[in-house]
Amino acid sequence: METYDPHKSTTDVRQASSRKMNLRVLIISLVGIVALFVILYVVFALTQTTAA
Repeated sequence: METYDPHKSTTDVRQASSRKMNLRVLIISLVGIVALFVILYVVFALTQTTAA
């Protein structure tokens, strides 16, 4: 990739994260959302009354 700044690497030019921080944020967010839905499901399931 051609760059006009001699101090930038190809990763800097692409504005990519060399430490993969974006992936970490996405994975942590996904786990948090799944955990939230599991908690909501458990609360909903525990509050249901059984018809006997």
